[in-house]
Amino acid sequence: MRTTTPALRQARMHLIEYGECPPGAIDERLARSWRRSVAAGLQPAARPCDTDHTSGSRLNDALARSHQLLAHSRPIMEYLFELMPDSQSMVILADQTGTLLHTTGEAAFLGKAERVALTPGASWLEQHRGTNAIGTALAEASCIEIHGAEHFFERNGFLTCAAAPIMAADGELLGIIDISGDQRSQNPHTLGLVSTAARMIENQLVINSCRHCLRVHLHARAEGIGTFAEGIIVLSDVGNIVGANRNGLAQLQLVAHDLGKTRIEQVADIRLDDLLSRARHRPDMITPVYLHNGVMLYARVYADKSVASQPAPIVAVDALARLDAGDTRWRSASDKARRIAGKPIPLLIQGESGVGKELFARATHDSGPRRNAPFVAINCAALPENLIEAELFGYAPGAFTGAQRTGSPGRLREAHGGTLFLDEIGDMPLAMQTRLLRVLQERQVTPVGGGRAVEVDFSLICATHHNLRAESEKGLFRSDLYYRINGLTVQLPSLRERSDFHALTDRLLAELCPGAQIRLAPDLLEKMSRHSWPGNLRQYVSVLRTAVAMLDIHETRIEREHLPDDLLEELQPVSTASLPQQKLEDMSMLAIQAALKENQGNVSAAARQLGVSRQTLYRKLK
Repeated sequence: MRTTTPALRQARMHLIEYGECPPGAIDERLARSWRRSVAAGLQPAARPCDTDHTSGSRLNDALARSHQLLAHSRPIMEYLFELMPDSQSMVILADQTGTLLHTTGEAAFLGKAERVALTPGASWLEQHRGTNAIGTALAEASCIEIHGAEHFFERNGFLTCAAAPIMAADGELLGIIDISGDQRSQNPHTLGLVSTAARMIENQLVINSCRHCLRVHLHARAEGIGTFAEGIIVLSDVGNIVGANRNGLAQLQLVAHDLGKTRIEQVADIRLDDLLSRARHRPDMITPVYLHNGVMLYARVYADKSVASQPAPIVAVDALARLDAGDTRWRSASDKARRIAGKPIPLLIQGESGVGKELFARATHDSGPRRNAPFVAINCAALPENLIEAELFGYAPGAFTGAQRTGSPGRLREAHGGTLFLDEIGDMPLAMQTRLLRVLQERQVTPVGGGRAVEVDFSLICATHHNLRAESEKGLFRSDLYYRINGLTVQLPSLRERSDFHALTDRLLAELCPGAQIRLAPDLLEKMSRHSWPGNLRQYVSVLRTAVAMLDIHETRIEREHLPDDLLEELQPVSTASLPQQKLEDMSMLAIQAALKENQGNVSAAARQLGVSRQTLYRKLK
């Protein structure tokens, strides 16, 4: 039975006056949240600070960082809303920092919600909004319902809110799904609805992020496999349990800390070889599995062809692993970045424009111990030279014409505790390079226009398509800054150099259309794999996004008619009839050199790839 509103108000005032709630007056989780709200300096009758609403650029950063979470959550949010007609409510998705990413709901209630900042970009962490379902679910890492006067801020007392955490396969808390509505229309089933929705989203995320891994789906009943109530565990090539949804952990009596440390044979009467054999020969069969605690579950094994025939090396399911589609150079860069994540070693990412340098930087941040702290990305080439200093270092109130009256902390201070990503650092003006070097040496930031220096602590990742060593030798980039940011350099391959084009295409299509099983026509896939892609991954994603948009509602295969005309023209084979002999010989030699490079100098393998004999290839090379 819920505590009455007068009793809640009395308990809250007792907390503010004496530092503790009256014993037994309210639920202990609510009491903990109220105490955290008081510790943050909040007052029940006050208004939240306006600075807890992110800027448009930072909201875009948050949306990009949570792309997968958003893609799999939106359909379920819409389904939830359909279940609550005329309910004066809304469905909300927040990320792991408490920032609202997406909302859907009744227009009339959305207007009321806007008055208390229940809108995308707003932070609903407890330290900003006091006790509330989103912030408290994050703090407690569990489902919770906050009703009426249980909210710490009195102005939020008209709300009733239920929230549930969304967990990744590696146990990381990714975000929160929430239903908020008018407290007069409270429904006793709301908490159950958001909890179920969170499990549905989690299952889709696990399946999507681990689709190239060996997965075992479990349930106490055979009919339960394939439903939101199934358990899912993910196995490495040696049989370690490296990922799971919450149902899977509960069924095996494990916790997230056990992931990567527990072999399947330690918890169940089954061997990895048996699972691989089942995936290879009986992929649709559901069979019983006996756990060592005596419980019997039904299991179905899922694996793609590469895993079923010969297990591929699988690293722990982190953000870097989720970007890995099999290219050896990309995987090598990931392995190196993973080893320094969280260490005081700056990372320099080099590669052509569009190869995915920012994606790689975000994944490195999300794979390290600072993943729950800010990731602040700055494109040094996109900022006007007269604004870059104020943008980076912040400014004091009234420092220049047009400055905000309250001043600005600057992006370097926003990155405190997290990661600062300086994209295209090779385009940073020399004067700013000098100031940045000083910050990196002293770990202090002094705002434009004066003021005291402020300590900063962040991991540094930089990216560029320039050859900074050559630039520094020419005096176009400070050599001392180059050596400061060059703790570890990784080179990302261009799209035309990658060996994982087919797997990468599958992953990109799955991200663009989760669950839709969209594929490229085989002949078209082969032509696109041989294209030069001057815009690299950025260009290819744009092409796929357009092609997907051109599909009719029941189509699942991308054909030539779904592609833009300019790309189709580029994909046409060049007629050799009109080319001079010298040009043909040059093209032949380029093809040979490319084949030798791809096969690491192995002449036999290069000859097989080109469809000629080894003797012919030797003759061409003379």
